[in-house]
Amino acid sequence: MNPMFRSAFITAALLSSLMLLSSGCSKKTVVPPDGTPAQDSDISGGTNINYPAADDDNYSERGLADEEPMDTTDTLVAGGLSINSDADQQSAEYRATYGRSTTVFSPIYFDFDQAGISAAMAPILSSNADYLKENPGVVIVVEGNSDERGTNEYNLALAERRAINAKEYMVNLGVNPARIRTVSYGEERPLFTGQTESDWARNRRADFIVE
Repeated sequence: MNPMFRSAFITAALLSSLMLLSSGCSKKTVVPPDGTPAQDSDISGGTNINYPAADDDNYSERGLADEEPMDTTDTLVAGGLSINSDADQQSAEYRATYGRSTTVFSPIYFDFDQAGISAAMAPILSSNADYLKENPGVVIVVEGNSDERGTNEYNLALAERRAINAKEYMVNLGVNPARIRTVSYGEERPLFTGQTESDWARNRRADFIVE
């Protein structure tokens, strides 16, 4: 073979080999199985997939959507009782049903300027007393409340009589008095803050709370 021709042939072959090697080292796109867009990756450096960052909205939705929301309504105490720890933040319907009472009890309500137990409230007190008799380890506080009309001093005294009368009613049904203490809040802790007759009526209340 002509020496000049052979030299040209060898040069062309070397150039062709270099081009093939260069092509083999090019970058490629890696697509993860879930279809998330990916960055280019060097085959010698491993993949660098574009998964969302921790503060990305989509990440938050994927990471938290299946988790159960934390229920902060009640706090469990010994025996599985639920203490109504944040009743003030609940709906009006919830507050009308439970007041601030532990949810195994029901509150009782009073007529305006009255501390006596009405006939309508007697079955509720009987039910509350039955629970206490069936669960001798439970100790409660009865919280007396009033609406905002009248002086602070008068309402504190009125609410105290309401709490004491509720306690005495349950004691007469067979509950040990040592298991019930009373406290009066008067008008100081309104559960309903409106100025209607309905709001006032719902604030004239005694709650039953497990200690």
